[in-house]
Amino acid sequence: MLRTLTSLLFTVLALFFQTSRPEGLLTDLSGGNGDALIRSAHPRFSWQLPSCGRATMQSAFRIVLSDSLGHCIWDSGRVDSGESVAVTYSGPALEEDCAYSWKVKVWNRSGQQSRWSLPRHFKTAPVLDGAPAYRKLVMTPSKPQRKLSEGNLHFFDFGKAAFGRICIRLDNTAGGGSFILRLGENCVSDRVQRKPQGNIRYCEYEIPIEASRSEYLIEFRPDPRNTDHSGKYNESDVRPVLMPSYIGEVYPFRYCEVELRDSQARRVEAVRYDVNYPFDDKGSRFTSSDTVLNRVWELCKHSIKATSFCGIYVDGDRERIAYEADALINQLCHYGVDREYSMARRTLEHLIDSPTWPTEWCLQTLIIAWNDYMYTGDDALLRRRYPDLKAKTLMALADENGLISTRTGLLTKEVEASIHFRGQKMRDIVDWPQKGEVGPEKEMPGETDGFVFTDYNTVVNAFHYKAVNILASIADVLGLADEASSLKLYCRDFLKKFNESFITAEGLYRDGIGTSHCALHSNMLPLAFGMVPGENVAVVSEFVKSRRMACSVYGAQFLLDAMYLSGQGEYALSLMSSTAERSWYNMIRLGSTVTLEAWDNRYKPNLDWNHAWGAVPAGAIPRGLLGVSPMEPGFRKARIQPQFGSLKSFEAKVPTIRGAIEMKLRRGRLTLRIPANMEAVFVCSDGSTLELGPGKHRIDL
Repeated sequence: MLRTLTSLLFTVLALFFQTSRPEGLLTDLSGGNGDALIRSAHPRFSWQLPSCGRATMQSAFRIVLSDSLGHCIWDSGRVDSGESVAVTYSGPALEEDCAYSWKVKVWNRSGQQSRWSLPRHFKTAPVLDGAPAYRKLVMTPSKPQRKLSEGNLHFFDFGKAAFGRICIRLDNTAGGGSFILRLGENCVSDRVQRKPQGNIRYCEYEIPIEASRSEYLIEFRPDPRNTDHSGKYNESDVRPVLMPSYIGEVYPFRYCEVELRDSQARRVEAVRYDVNYPFDDKGSRFTSSDTVLNRVWELCKHSIKATSFCGIYVDGDRERIAYEADALINQLCHYGVDREYSMARRTLEHLIDSPTWPTEWCLQTLIIAWNDYMYTGDDALLRRRYPDLKAKTLMALADENGLISTRTGLLTKEVEASIHFRGQKMRDIVDWPQKGEVGPEKEMPGETDGFVFTDYNTVVNAFHYKAVNILASIADVLGLADEASSLKLYCRDFLKKFNESFITAEGLYRDGIGTSHCALHSNMLPLAFGMVPGENVAVVSEFVKSRRMACSVYGAQFLLDAMYLSGQGEYALSLMSSTAERSWYNMIRLGSTVTLEAWDNRYKPNLDWNHAWGAVPAGAIPRGLLGVSPMEPGFRKARIQPQFGSLKSFEAKVPTIRGAIEMKLRRGRLTLRIPANMEAVFVCSDGSTLELGPGKHRIDL
């Protein structure tokens, strides 16, 4: 009887596979159907397999590419391969400015073949230079969630802030009079706050009412700081990212007021057109027994969607400039909330050519590049930009003692040119801002925990080690065996010198040569990058915990990484679910629905309310708390090492390029669903491992 049921189950699964089709097709990492211009003559294709239980691993595929008339340009034939990510088109070189489509069918390991996928259309760019493809921004109408009217004053609350445009609709066709439009990110007593602190956004317009006109799509005034291309507004001499002409200028706001002046209009409506990069709201999910953590997750997830309005990761609305530190956090958070990789790659390409001034942020370019490869399995950018990435390690700044410094005369114009730096001066940052009030959980002003700057900086050198380590891995990927071997030797010798130079007698890391001060940052970075000797891990992690949140919202990225890497998941959970002043919940308490540039106004008086680098939990929950990360490029194999601490229950959906990993914790049992064509290693709390294939698994904890 059991054999009969098993046989029937496999028969049903086989029939399901044969009637299903691949989905989620990406062309050079871009989804959509024709809205991305492909800039490669030999693009790379990715797809997801239909999920049909534990046996769903691919054994072969067949791709057909056609021109706009439906004529076959290339038929791969059956290719015996399990690869469904970053498969290179190997037909005749595509032509510029032409439309194409492709489709794929697959075979599983049991020999059944799927149906053909639906075709994925795309168009090539006028110039095929190999640069990353990217999709067009979308503009979606959004209605207010709440409206109040009192005489001639009408107040609208859209529920959450977004970058967008505003359309006001009036029922008055006689004309005459005007209306005052006020938009803002904050409100007081159901009125738009007209004098907000710092860079919290507020604008006001007076619009004349015209006869026979019922709709007013407002043209926003450009802000010179984020639209001027003279370069005078920033010290890195990089240009703001401008809005495309098909969208027009946008503004971040949640609240809207319309005040009628000498008008006969009786009915006033407002529609906001939200602008963002294409985003799948259902692509991720997280809810748990901790209600504060749930609200933090929703805040951070929405922040990643809302701040994608430029199509490149920027630092909010004040400058609209891409910074490496913002981009790194944006990237990890974006990967955590959506199956979207093209925006991160486009930003990385932009930053390679337009770096900003902090030393550490130049080094973070390597981290962004490696994340891109591990999450997508696509090495195209690594191959194109390897010389640039090598220069970004700043190995040219290493002197006879083996450490790097920007203060010893080695940062020449030639070095700056090699990394494409055009700014006034590159210098160390550690954290930002470096000035500010003393407050809860910190004894020193600023966000650097009293860090003492010296010629040889522990934080900078930790980032240097991480960057060169990554470069060695990239050289391996590219088949540069001799270079990879040389870089690995460099890292071994450098780590020895680093620990000899910076570890104190107590086993902690001091801030640099010439000081005995030990800041949070000097210890959390080596811990996050796996640089701490095994016998010192406990004392360093305890010191890091003793400093609490003595870092900025940016520094929190590495603090949480350090805690999860050293097995301090419960402490990391306490930080993300905290209701203290220096917490993500405090952003909600202040009234924002998009993450802030700093923990509170008091720590950065000119902060803005639309800064994605404050959204760290959107990446830390999937990567740390749920423990999901790529073990092999393109999630060919996933590592799942959850550290959910005292959470009693949760449900989660973590996007990957091969499909979503779903998790559920209930009554001490963890249920996992691994997508098709993926293997996984589950790491138990005692360090033992379980090998998992596609399908559903139950693990008693």
